[in-house]
Amino acid sequence: MAKRLLDKKGVSYHEINVDTQAGLREEMMKRTKRRTVPQIYIGDFHVGGFDDLYALDQQKKLDTLLQTA
Repeated sequence: MAKRLLDKKGVSYHEINVDTQAGLREEMMKRTKRRTVPQIYIGDFHVGGFDDLYALDQQKKLDTLLQTA
């Protein structure tokens, strides 16, 4: 759903599948303090998961954040 929303916004993104390489999931959990995927960053800003991304969109804050990244 996150990719669908970002595609709708017309922004490019880099997807990292944490299950393809040993240690990536652990690195993600250490960095984000979360266990679920996706974990979304816009620039250096940790958005969180899809619910957080969607909430930013509903609050009309996502477009501004995307423009500044």
